[in-house]
Amino acid sequence: MPTLPRRALTAAAAALGLVAGSAALWLSGGATAQAATGLPTPDHVIVVVMENHAYSQIIGSSSAPYINNTLKAGGGNLTNSFGITHPSEPNYYALFSGSTQGRTDDSCIAVQSLSAANLGSELLAAGKTWASYNESLPSQGSTTCSSGKYAQKHNPWFGFNNVPLNSAYTFAQFPTDYTTLPKEAFVVPNLCSDMHDCSVSTGDTWIKNNLGAYATWAQTHNSLLVVTFDEDNGSNGNHIATVVYGQHVAPGSSATATYNHYSVLRTLEDLAGLTSHAGNAASASDITGIWN
Repeated sequence: MPTLPRRALTAAAAALGLVAGSAALWLSGGATAQAATGLPTPDHVIVVVMENHAYSQIIGSSSAPYINNTLKAGGGNLTNSFGITHPSEPNYYALFSGSTQGRTDDSCIAVQSLSAANLGSELLAAGKTWASYNESLPSQGSTTCSSGKYAQKHNPWFGFNNVPLNSAYTFAQFPTDYTTLPKEAFVVPNLCSDMHDCSVSTGDTWIKNNLGAYATWAQTHNSLLVVTFDEDNGSNGNHIATVVYGQHVAPGSSATATYNHYSVLRTLEDLAGLTSHAGNAASASDITGIWN
């Protein structure tokens, strides 16, 4: 076999070094990008939306012992979490679809009149499962505007033609076998249970009595509970409480960056492994600082 001149050997070694260095840089960049996301891959995520209270009315309040002493103490607290606007309805659309969808009031929307992407449509398109569980909804898939303490304004999924009506369940249909829950779901209490018409204590107790068992189960079954609010009381810059609880959340942790409903939606999409992001969620940041 002929011997290569020293100059050729040197050039070949340099080329190989350059290729190896490039490969290492590429691999390092890929690993760094993956680590930067830092999100778990939960089997189930339940999001509960409460109403019209500022961060300071919930976090640290003796009227909300379950939220503070269990969910916050044992989970992650978003210290700078914000609603998008006022009143309620556009915030629900923002949280579900990354846009207020032009909603500026709490009026009843025409059923399935919107076609924009949203969390429900994205999950279904990706072959994953989605549902909502709505307290006081008269029946599964009912499109009524209001009924007793039920209000459609808190149920944005009814506005979209790419989300099946029958994916909206009554809360009585919330399963007791949590393994049968969808990949991601919203729970919407009625106008009393969500603190809109009734006290902070009433809402806090409702969460404990109706979702406390799920929260405990989530700690050991790769699942999460998210409790957030649509908006504040109108006098605190729309600063709201948002806590995350379950396996993969560091107990007593805090996320101190500024987040809003678009950030929560982006995080929900990424927790589910979705490659698409609805509306303003596409430019939002994932929640960080609470994952173990």
